[in-house]
Order: sequence, then structure tokens, then C-alpha cells
Amino acid sequence: MFTGIVEEKGTLVRLQSGSGLGKIQIKAEKVLQGTKIGDSIAVNGVCLTVVELKGNGFTADVMPETLKRSNLGELSPGSSVNLERAMPAEGRFGGHIVSGHIDGTGKITKVWREQNAVWYTIDAPKELMRYIVEKGSIAIDGTSLTVADTTKDSFSVSIIPHTLGETILGEKKPGDKVNLENDIIGKYVEQLMQPKETESRERGLTKDFLFQAGF
Repeated sequence: MFTGIVEEKGTLVRLQSGSGLGKIQIKAEKVLQGTKIGDSIAVNGVCLTVVELKGNGFTADVMPETLKRSNLGELSPGSSVNLERAMPAEGRFGGHIVSGHIDGTGKITKVWREQNAVWYTIDAPKELMRYIVEKGSIAIDGTSLTVADTTKDSFSVSIIPHTLGETILGEKKPGDKVNLENDIIGKYVEQLMQPKETESRERGLTKDFLFQAGF
């Protein structure tokens, strides 16, 4: 589990894809502290397992499904990536609950400045937009952000200078693809409100279902 507070920007050294299991090699410093083989590190918000450690970086396995559902497959050597280690049990929530399981990608359509803040508008598919609410949380390339505005097919965020400097968002421009992870709480609430069909129970939350459950 992560919090969406990026610890450092790493650099892609090598991405091996194609048939079979791919590998990604990242140059990093801070996230290597205390990290061991088998630990999880979020790369642009994607939870990856460390399989090799070197003095100046780490290597992780990457499945074809991960490359298809995220922007990792579009990276090239030298690309910057957001990095965050999994949160320890005694850690603090600086952002929100982030699983590292990307729901899909969005495309930046507009970037503009308002005094010291920079605004980003991102188009997202309708299956993601249903979980994106104004003043709610969303992880963009692994960065925990607050949704400032929404439309039917897009949303906007306003980013402070510190976040721009500490993450790769400051390098993004219109047309770039970003990884999106919706707030996990909304997805679970939706699932719980729509129980699976059985022979004796209608789908959804009904008066009969609540009565049978003791309410």
C-alpha cells in the first residue's frame, strides 16, 4: 500500500519487453534505503516488486498486462519516473490510500498557470470518470492529488510548485499519457451496494435484502 507522496524522481535505464516477462531497470537513490529483494516500489503509480538491487538502482519484473494498461510501455531510456516505497506500518498518511493497481490512463489536454499554481485538465474514459468526484482524491502517475473540477469526460487538478518540482508532473505537456488510479473506497462501496445475483436475492440493495440482513 502507498500514500501517493512521491519520494523521488528516478530515471529509466532499460525497459525489456516483448514476448514473455519484461523487466524494467530504474536508477534511484532514496527509495533504495532499507529496500530489499521482494519489496514493493511504485513506479509512476504502478506497484512493482524489486527482483534485483544495485548500488545505483533496482530492477523489477513487468508483465505484458502492466505495460498495456499503464504508460510504462511508452518510456524510453532517460525518462523520469515517480518513485515511492510501500508505506511501513508505522508510517503516516500524507496523501490517501493508493494500492498501486492502475485503473487506466488519461491524456493531458490542457496546461495553464494561475499565479503560483499550474492547472492540468485530463481526459479520461467514462469507466474511470464515474469514480472521479470534485474534491475527491486521485493518483496521477502515483501522485496523490485533489480533484478540483470535473466534466462528463475530463477532470482538472491544481498543483502547487513543490509538487511540480518533486514529481514528473512538472515535465508533462498536452498530449502526454498519465496513469490513473481512482480512490479505492468508491470502488468498494459500489461493489458492496450491488451484491452478486443469487437464486433467492435480487441484484442490488433492496428492502428485502436489508430485512434479511437484520436491519
